[in-house]
Amino acid sequence: MDLLNTLVDKGLRRELPTREEALAVLATSDDDVLDVVAAAGKVRRQWFGRRVKLNYLVNLKSGLCPEDCSYCSQRLGSSTGILKYSWLKPDEASKAAAAGLAGGAKRVCLVASGRGPTDRDVDRVAGTIKAIKEQNEGVEVCACLGLLSDGQAERLREAGADAYNHNLNTSEGTYGDITTTHTYADRVDTVNKAHAAGLSACSGLIAGMGETDEDLVDVVFSLRELDPDSVPVNFLIPVEGTPLAKEWNLTPQRCLRILAMVRFVCPDVEVRIAGGREVHLRTMQPLALHLANSIFLGDYLTTEGQAGQADLEMIADAGFVVEGADEVTLPQHRSEVAAGGCGSHAEAGCGSGVCGSHEDAAAQANEPRTDLVAVRRRGAGTDLAPNA
Repeated sequence: MDLLNTLVDKGLRRELPTREEALAVLATSDDDVLDVVAAAGKVRRQWFGRRVKLNYLVNLKSGLCPEDCSYCSQRLGSSTGILKYSWLKPDEASKAAAAGLAGGAKRVCLVASGRGPTDRDVDRVAGTIKAIKEQNEGVEVCACLGLLSDGQAERLREAGADAYNHNLNTSEGTYGDITTTHTYADRVDTVNKAHAAGLSACSGLIAGMGETDEDLVDVVFSLRELDPDSVPVNFLIPVEGTPLAKEWNLTPQRCLRILAMVRFVCPDVEVRIAGGREVHLRTMQPLALHLANSIFLGDYLTTEGQAGQADLEMIADAGFVVEGADEVTLPQHRSEVAAGGCGSHAEAGCGSGVCGSHEDAAAQANEPRTDLVAVRRRGAGTDLAPNA
């Protein structure tokens, strides 16, 4: 396919595809999905080999958020039944982080619900960063605290944070449809503040919220322009009690095309499969490793993920290796300047009447798997051991 050959050549040269080429990737058929994965996989291996970076989430403060983001189980007025608790103490957060690090994670992502941190909150997180780094030599710490005010990114950097995450989530043109309590420009501003403070910027998207192909391309091209070191690709987890609970728009093949498009647009960036991979990629998760070079280990902020040991087995079975703590994630040309130093089936019948209808099987496969969404009841904020 001429399109894929062109995109591979551009990816190996770090050249930006055209919008039309990016849209064409999303428009490829399910019959071509393996060709798309193979092509984008060449770009992934050029810059990241067969390494998979493991990241671990610690939810420092769950629920209690004044924002109205439609996709979020922690939003204002949420009736999702999630865990709700105020700030974890530094030793509690450090204990939670240790479980992920023991499971092979090299980066800990400290997340707190809310519009953005107060200066007191920054001090609190600074203490947590210190505790984690004192007990775990070489660990990377990424903070995700919402919108930053002037000077706060610098203070987090001084406290030892390596990176800051703030996702764009969707295109600028449709941002107001999912959130009204802050703007797309507010998010861009926070990513720029992290960059300016010397933090490694981490910013990504959420797919599956009813957006168009054009919206997906818009947000990924905007991310390319912002030039973060890592791009998390979330697949909407439609949690009951949120406005988007009925938005089951993704298939495994659609998810793979989205990840491939992101890899072609951001060839040398850490592309991370984030929330929702178990729900939407399901048994196709190993194929996604040929596109992304990073995943979250274990559970997410408010929902359960695949067992940590299953993650490790999946990586090994697919022929990949877990990236070591002493390995630099980013390619040399990026790591030298990186702020944080972190671097279808056939028409013929089956020949017997016992195997059932292909059409019935396909219809069943495309039914929403609501049974795969489980609210987190273990780990941070509970007395139960975390999943790592």
